[in-house]
Amino acid sequence: MGKRKIVAGWMLFMIAIGLFCLQMGYFYLHSKFLIEYSDNRLFYMINIAIAIFLSLALIVLININRWGKIIGSSILLLFIILNAIMIFNHPINHVVSVSPDFKHVFVVKENMGKANYYRTYYGIFSRQKETLPYKTLGDHKVEWLTNDVAAMTYRAMDDSLHQYIGTYGDRGNGISYYYVGSALHGEWKGDTSNIQTHTEGITVEVNGEKETYSWDHVVQFGTLAVVLVEDDQAKWTIALNDDFKIDPSLGIGVAGTVGLYKVSMEDNEILTLKK
Repeated sequence: MGKRKIVAGWMLFMIAIGLFCLQMGYFYLHSKFLIEYSDNRLFYMINIAIAIFLSLALIVLININRWGKIIGSSILLLFIILNAIMIFNHPINHVVSVSPDFKHVFVVKENMGKANYYRTYYGIFSRQKETLPYKTLGDHKVEWLTNDVAAMTYRAMDDSLHQYIGTYGDRGNGISYYYVGSALHGEWKGDTSNIQTHTEGITVEVNGEKETYSWDHVVQFGTLAVVLVEDDQAKWTIALNDDFKIDPSLGIGVAGTVGLYKVSMEDNEILTLKK
């Protein structure tokens, strides 16, 4: 057996062992900390990869007779088919979306009759953070309003329209907490739109049409976005853009821009407003 063939065989074997250790680590993290793969189908994809790399390593390193190859190939094919079935017919519905800069992953899973939002770690791992107030994953749309703000628009069972926001950053110093509504203090203007915050709430004006939402109808997500609600349905989302600057001592935005997004299942433009 040539030296290169031996090296290649052992490399394939080590890759298989590494993936196997990853699976064992996943079992430990899941049992100890309830951590899951961001997409549960990854478990079966890794199983297939382990089987393929291990089979290739054995073929390269060991002289296997014809019948051994036939039996081994049959077992490998059956194993791959069973795992492939689980990939394409997995019982848990997923919404998985990667941010434009590939730094964040938005994950929502439907399990046990509930839709749950998951916080991700290192991309492939996640842990349940909270349950969405309305159950559905059938009709939905995910839009990244900024590199660290993901908006999932979806319809509930009664056909009402809602939005859940995943946030992955901060516009302050990362130490002190602030309210997005307070950070939007003042008036923010665009070409055909503007928003104003005042004691009664937030007023949105687009193409000359005004709507005012009291503070009881302003729902905050993290420290980066708010959703304006009317009649228990989401109407507008306001997100603090990447260039938004806040005065930590006052908790008020002093520069930069915000994004105004009309909640809809259709593709809508994100309107940019500045102070």
